[in-house]
Amino acid sequence: MKLIHKMTTGVATAAITFAGTLPAFAAEKWDMPMAYSASNFHSVNGMEFAKCVTDGTKGEIEITVHPGGSLIAGADIKRAIQTGQVQLGERILSGHQNENAIFGFDSIPFLAPSFEASDKLWQAAKPKIEELLAEQNLTLLYNVPWPPQGLYFKKDVNSVEDMKGVKFRSYNNATSRLAELTGMLPVTIEAAELSQAFATGVAESMISSGATGYDQKVWESLTNFYEVDAWLPRNYIMVNNDVWSEVSEENKSVITGCASDAEARGLQASKDYTQFTYDGLREGGMKVEPASDELMSGLRAVGETMTAEWLESAGEDGKAIVDKYKSMQ
Repeated sequence: MKLIHKMTTGVATAAITFAGTLPAFAAEKWDMPMAYSASNFHSVNGMEFAKCVTDGTKGEIEITVHPGGSLIAGADIKRAIQTGQVQLGERILSGHQNENAIFGFDSIPFLAPSFEASDKLWQAAKPKIEELLAEQNLTLLYNVPWPPQGLYFKKDVNSVEDMKGVKFRSYNNATSRLAELTGMLPVTIEAAELSQAFATGVAESMISSGATGYDQKVWESLTNFYEVDAWLPRNYIMVNNDVWSEVSEENKSVITGCASDAEARGLQASKDYTQFTYDGLREGGMKVEPASDELMSGLRAVGETMTAEWLESAGEDGKAIVDKYKSMQ
């Protein structure tokens, strides 16, 4: 894992300010809240982005990264950026699908279950997502997909029937609906609260990547991880439009260049991290294996229902995204 090691070397596990060698004038200070732990590859990537911006602007813009929901809770980050409470930050937009169904395009079960398919789906959705964000006083800087989502349990699960009654961690409309359709009990829990929720029995299951489980050491409470490759949700780094409009063209060029690098670096890290975290879950004592045919059959039927429901709620814009994506196949 040379890439992960390179990204994490020298990065502290708390809120970090990249000041560099600052000029005599006062730097413009930006706060960048992130929802996941400092060791998570999204957070590490964000820290590298922040350093790139501070170095590239020669200290004119100094970014302080606040991982792990330490400054603002994950669910509140998007609103904090919109209102100017912070200048920029990270959020998984599918967590705001209740605002607009389009935000959930990347969480449609089994529509785009690989990195290649996820990239095509993103290209189909990008213009509409950027349009919606602009209406909300936000500009997208970059986004990075999570590894494919799998199912975590505290017991062997061989069919959808085995999932009934299990307390299931949800974080957006799609995960809540998945719980309902499989007979599980959805419980809303932010990433920073996962370890405690599993340790205390508030939750007994979740759908997430190997990365989340590895970072949170869920093997201390859970026993099984099933590779179902349900979807690859994305984390988005966004900046407040009012702040962005005040940035010089020269510094905008620096920031967009750093963002482009972060997007490519984050994608590669996500790919590399997938097998690394599966191995880590096994080393922690979890059973990591593909889902049974019976379980996958039941999950795909649930996925078909959820796809139809999403298309209905997303209307013509949602249909246009899916149609464009399918035309790329």
